[in-house]
Amino acid sequence: MHAEPLLTRFSVPPLHAVTRDLAAVASGRTPPDLVLTNARILSTYSERILPGRELWISHGRIAAMQPAGTAKRLGLAAGRITDLEGGILAPGLVDPHLHIESSMMTACAYAEAALLNGTTTIFCDSHEIGNVSDVAGVEWMLEDARRAPLNIFLTVPSTVPATSARFETAGGDLTPDKIGVLFDRWPEAVALGEKMDFVQVCEGDERSHGVIAEALKRGLPVSGHVYGTEFVPAYAASGVTDTHEAVSREIAEALIEAGVWVFLRGGPPTTPWHSLPAAIRAVTELGCDPKRVCVCTDDRDAEDLFSFGLDWVVREAVRAGLSRERAWSLGSLHPATRFAMDGEIGGMGGGRRADLVLLTDELRVRHTWFGGALMVENGRSTDLLAHQMETGRFTYPDAAFRTVILPETLPSLVPDLPASACKVNAIRTVDPSDIALRHVVLSLDRAPSWDAHLEQHDLCFVSVIERHGHGGAVAHGLLQSFGLREGAVASSVGHDAHNIIVAGLDEASMRLAVETIRASKGGVVVVANGQVQAQIALPIAGLLSDKRAPEVADETRALKSAWEAAGCRLPYMGFNLIPLSVIPDIRITDKGLVTVPGMEQLPLVVA
Repeated sequence: MHAEPLLTRFSVPPLHAVTRDLAAVASGRTPPDLVLTNARILSTYSERILPGRELWISHGRIAAMQPAGTAKRLGLAAGRITDLEGGILAPGLVDPHLHIESSMMTACAYAEAALLNGTTTIFCDSHEIGNVSDVAGVEWMLEDARRAPLNIFLTVPSTVPATSARFETAGGDLTPDKIGVLFDRWPEAVALGEKMDFVQVCEGDERSHGVIAEALKRGLPVSGHVYGTEFVPAYAASGVTDTHEAVSREIAEALIEAGVWVFLRGGPPTTPWHSLPAAIRAVTELGCDPKRVCVCTDDRDAEDLFSFGLDWVVREAVRAGLSRERAWSLGSLHPATRFAMDGEIGGMGGGRRADLVLLTDELRVRHTWFGGALMVENGRSTDLLAHQMETGRFTYPDAAFRTVILPETLPSLVPDLPASACKVNAIRTVDPSDIALRHVVLSLDRAPSWDAHLEQHDLCFVSVIERHGHGGAVAHGLLQSFGLREGAVASSVGHDAHNIIVAGLDEASMRLAVETIRASKGGVVVVANGQVQAQIALPIAGLLSDKRAPEVADETRALKSAWEAAGCRLPYMGFNLIPLSVIPDIRITDKGLVTVPGMEQLPLVVA
């Protein structure tokens, strides 16, 4: 394969360095490097389809839009002229909120899947790797992002750990001072990431507001994460100006009126991440102007990223009632405007980056250009993109592969059997599409073993194991209505402290699952019949694979199949959220059961 220079966002020179050349091209004095002609232009500025146009491109930037055929009529000897045969040409999509780690891929690997979906810019919150490896982990991700053929910006993790050390043990502790250093050291750090501890923010917690202050005093935006309209006024007054957690038209309306940008989160319809259809009703039913509304993906695993990318979210907005032009604007110009980058991305005005997408009439991606370079052609990675995926990816340091630190001998993974009749605090799953978990109190009669209790109440064991080298403590719980029929499932992606979470029906299966994670330095595992049925190895920080996107997608597909065969009603990404102690009603961390938002620790057995 021919050698090619790496293409990153730095491959396109800054606008101030090329304005004279672009002006010369735009006025016809100098031929462009590339002409994309015979296109219908989707204008995000006027929300119209403009027929019969062509774009002149130089230095990876747009010099001018002209009537189709102008370059040929003027005799401009462009380096390349591509006839788009009447297809729709649109600006590349801009995802304003996501977590690369949810894809279980590195930033470079993520770029390939994103470009296949027409996404050319992302704003990522790397709080997962921050929870594991502190500042070092965030900086590994930033170095990785600099090698990727994608515009990647960081919204600095704001809530690491998600709660105080009293409730969970994390590997990282991003204090206000550390966050300030990240802002000052990395120009890619353009905002504060989602402030998840919304209860503490609204109650005036000193550390929470100290973190927010690091962004505000630098004039940078603050991203949010909030449930409940009752929290919106205090949250907005604290400086938060966007959120992706609007789950109804009422809270979306309240957020918009409080001056908070709303990111409509679209996700696979059977998961908790598909809140767009309800929240978009603030626009379609209540008449809110969508000028401060965007669409985003938030969390996607590798397989879902190919099937449910940001382009799919835009199409969902169309299906919910928006025009094609407006929906695409919510996925490009609006996010660019939110982060004050609309002079660079999100539209096809003069001087903007030539990050472009050729679409069908149904808004399906055919081609993607990144800085004027063709990276996706007819829905497939070009040789140029494949070459970069094979040779240009960032190599993580050895420390990134040594983050699953467990004691040589694990303590018991199941709780002691109660000696007499008692009541227990348990966690009940509600619905695969509901991110919340319910707190239930169950009455257990005396029994000779756990088997009778598990069968009578539709229970399985659930335990969280500290994996950051602080002793390997194990917290025990009981999970109701999870549906597991045999064996065990386990993951080192237990949000957000990313301790190991394991659920099972017997100690031996649970132990095999955890030991498999130890051996692979991280991962997600399904065990049945005494054997590992499926596994995704995640050796980088216990969160990321070191493989390319299609390989990780194949492994994810196999894992989901085994997960479903095991009977699990909650998808594995929902399972990973069971330790996330900022979502109602009850969670389990390595410190035990925690209620939300009351933040009260509960024993397994009720006194």
